Amino acid sequence: MDSEQFREFAKASADYIANYLDNIRDKPVLPDVQPGYLQALIPSETPYQGESWQEILKDMDRVIMPGVTHWHSPQFHAYYPTANSYPAIVGEMMSAGIACIGFSWISGPACTELEVVMMDWMGKLLGLPEQFLNCSEGHGGGVLQGSASEATLVGLLAAKERKVKHYKRSHPDMDDGAIKAKLIAYTSDQSNSSVEKAGLLGSMPMRLLPSDEDGCLRGETLKEAIEKDKANGLIPCYVVATLGTTGTCAFDNLQEIGPICNAEDMWLHIDAAYAGAAFSCPEYRHLMKGVEFADSFNFNPHKWMLVNFDCSALWVKNAKYLVEAFNVDRIYLQHQHEGQAPDYRHWQIPLGRRFRSLKVWFVLRSYGVEGIRHFIRNHISQAEYFANLVTNDSRFEVTTKSLGLVCFRVKGEDAKTKSLLDKLQARKNIYLIPATYRGHLIIRFVVCSRHSEKRDIEFAWREISSLTDEIFAEETANDTKIISTLMNEKCNINKITPAYDAKRLETSTEKSK
Repeated sequence: MDSEQFREFAKASADYIANYLDNIRDKPVLPDVQPGYLQALIPSETPYQGESWQEILKDMDRVIMPGVTHWHSPQFHAYYPTANSYPAIVGEMMSAGIACIGFSWISGPACTELEVVMMDWMGKLLGLPEQFLNCSEGHGGGVLQGSASEATLVGLLAAKERKVKHYKRSHPDMDDGAIKAKLIAYTSDQSNSSVEKAGLLGSMPMRLLPSDEDGCLRGETLKEAIEKDKANGLIPCYVVATLGTTGTCAFDNLQEIGPICNAEDMWLHIDAAYAGAAFSCPEYRHLMKGVEFADSFNFNPHKWMLVNFDCSALWVKNAKYLVEAFNVDRIYLQHQHEGQAPDYRHWQIPLGRRFRSLKVWFVLRSYGVEGIRHFIRNHISQAEYFANLVTNDSRFEVTTKSLGLVCFRVKGEDAKTKSLLDKLQARKNIYLIPATYRGHLIIRFVVCSRHSEKRDIEFAWREISSLTDEIFAEETANDTKIISTLMNEKCNINKITPAYDAKRLETSTEKSK
């Protein structure tokens, strides 16, 4: 493919993407395919001769679109948002076009330096303490990771190395292996599955501590677990606090947890993957009170800040602990400017890295602070509108409401809520998923799409309400059927009883003779 063909292909693809997003509301949010559908649509081997871009683009509709779950549909209300915007798409295109691998400053000066600045832009936008920023006088700084899962694991590995060094000062007779074998980590039982997975990958048991009735991890719970583990000879090392849990968007109590972690020399990592973007709005920053106690803070611009996946922002108070954990140097990686700017290969697990900061730059410049805040506030407003619709229907109850997430259930036994969810997923007009709260099954409704409007919330509510009508109608029909059956049985008994009594009387008379 030469440059002229590339221009044609790229222009046609831009039109395709724009048309797709312009019309996404009209597509069923969930695909109607079964596992293995795609293998029957394409050859089993690579084509021997190349094909035209026209044929390739044509197969997007024939092969790919039938199997797409439309995450950016206004009818998608599952999980949490995954961000999408035209500036971010163009930023991805530019990154792919430049195609640098910015593992060190010399391998991509612009790649490194734009990331440094963008991390400061976002940190200031969220209102993070200055010590987390690259521009601060301290040792803090930020780096883009691929996901919150990676950020949690990076924090754990850095915490492990720091704890080993600190512990050896008072226990010089213990070797590294003996210390690492005793390390223990903590998080809430409401934390994301990736947190538990980080413990598995980092060979550090991750203790899931019970949250309170509102889904929050409290300081007293953490303190009790630490004291118990220390009494059993373990070494507390790492705590992951969640701001915006997956199930109900609950917030762990940093003001209680933070001082305990600092007193115990434990690394406190904050996972604010979804909710972090809301801190760009000053009225929601109270939800991160206590952030100053943290050693690292992470949120995903690719969730709720209009930057396409993958883009996860991680800040640390002291970057030297990342460098000490991940520094594997080779002569071919060295350059004469070391120490004057970050070599981000020391801040992450992989060596290579993409030019992710381009799409962040494009989005922040295109939307500005005002645009970002308007976008988030609009989603929260739509969630509040949905919560009011639920509250005004006596058949339902709102169990929790937090930012853009509303959790609700049908009153009564969980069977009704499960039936509603099953019907919704079978009809595929909107997409929602379940969770549990205080021992009950609940349904999560998240405002996810950039295209979402009030009419989409009303459409979703009509779906929910109409299917609930069916459930109650079926229940009434079943009750009527049961009553009818019982009445019939009673009538039959009444018919049989007189004949039985007459026969018994006749038998009794014969005996008396």
